[in-house]
Amino acid sequence: MTIRVLLADDQAMIREGFSVLLGAQPDIEVVGEAVDGHDAVAKVAELRPDVVVMDVRMPGLNGLEAARQVAGQAKVLILTTFDLDEYVYEALRAGASGFLLKNASARELSDAVRVVAAGDALLAPSVTRRLIEAFARLGAPAPPAVRAGERPGERLTGRETEILRLIAHGLSNAEIAARLAIVEQTVKTHVSNLLAKLGLRDRTQAAVYAFETGLVTPSGRRPAEPV
Repeated sequence: MTIRVLLADDQAMIREGFSVLLGAQPDIEVVGEAVDGHDAVAKVAELRPDVVVMDVRMPGLNGLEAARQVAGQAKVLILTTFDLDEYVYEALRAGASGFLLKNASARELSDAVRVVAAGDALLAPSVTRRLIEAFARLGAPAPPAVRAGERPGERLTGRETEILRLIAHGLSNAEIAARLAIVEQTVKTHVSNLLAKLGLRDRTQAAVYAFETGLVTPSGRRPAEPV
């Protein structure tokens, strides 16, 4: 199946370069380009792409607000110049599926589009985790998925909680299956169940949830169990 991609960046050279790189892939089609966030939102509605490759810093409506508006209509792959850009963390909370540095290679870009389109794994786990950890320390409010007085992960089974922790550490379904000595399809089922129970859109939001609620700590250690 061909992956339909919309490119959103205020720099024409970036759009043209990415369009050539992605257009050379047999399974990817660039269906349009947007010059800013407002344009991106309009073209998502018009063109119905599978993935939006979205710059963070754009005039008018920035990539963060645009990602929030199109989340649910298309997967969003955020582009950033800096690997510790606060906008990236907020974009993850807004529903973006991942992010990529602008100096990524052609192969990294095309692979990132495929990963985001599949919704199967966190993009660039080591960098994603570093971002989540850095901004989790800011003490952001708990996501809406946490009910008043509820302990993080209370609605999950033990296995689902274990898998959620591994998702937060950036492991793919295949890696989780190998770690837990179970088949990958079983992991996919657990992931679908835990997302539904927590009211989360995708794996990226699940990772943010795990860090923000303290289910996984920025240091990687599990918090002490309540008495």
